[in-house]
Amino acid sequence: MRKKIVAGNWKMNNDLAATQDLLAELKKQVFPEDVAVMVAPAFTNLYPAYQTLREHPVEVISQNMHQSDKGAFTGEISASMLKSVGVNTVIIGHSERRSDFHETDALLAEKVDTALEKEMTVIFCVGEQLSDREHSEHFEVIKTQLDRGLFHTSKESWEQIVIAYEPVWAIGTGETATPKQAQEMHAFIRETISQQYGDGIANNISILYGGSVKPNNAADIFSKKDVDGGLIGGASLKADDFMAIVNAFGK
Repeated sequence: MRKKIVAGNWKMNNDLAATQDLLAELKKQVFPEDVAVMVAPAFTNLYPAYQTLREHPVEVISQNMHQSDKGAFTGEISASMLKSVGVNTVIIGHSERRSDFHETDALLAEKVDTALEKEMTVIFCVGEQLSDREHSEHFEVIKTQLDRGLFHTSKESWEQIVIAYEPVWAIGTGETATPKQAQEMHAFIRETISQQYGDGIANNISILYGGSVKPNNAADIFSKKDVDGGLIGGASLKADDFMAIVNAFGK
């Protein structure tokens, strides 16, 4: 059954004190029982965040991980390290990792394999550049990212997979895909998965929208039948804004 999910990607923001302050604000909130809520602090704050929220419904997740379990990879973090501090979900393939750190589809497929092998949940990001959309290539770009990053996995693995669609032109720009554009792409993603794995998996996979989701547009976006929640950037750094988004379902 598809889950409603709202995940806050804090990116490279908030030192330990700011992380603790934001978590303290979140702990005061009452969360809807039918929405899975997640936050992704910086690596340095994952364990303190886990300790703070271990008796709370908000799940602490990771923004990234390395594809190897251990080795001479200076500055990297493995799936086993994440699991050892209570983190069981990881974001893989965020557009900033693809563009700024040149992570290829092949590399992301390796990361997916490692995360699944370690029994982690994967939030796998796909998304097109503005030029792709302007040249009407956005559907093909998304299909290729799914094919190269995920479609080598077994049917059973899809119980551990969530998709996040993030149009790159809408991340941190203030621009947002219209609810119609979001629904169109989410429906395309679901149909593409159906063609590869069947309707059962496609109809049960949660597909999140990421790209300048705010309290004033979340309800319209979340109202679309193939949008199951959001991967939230800047708005997740303010407790009131984040909670307004979490509570946007059904409005």
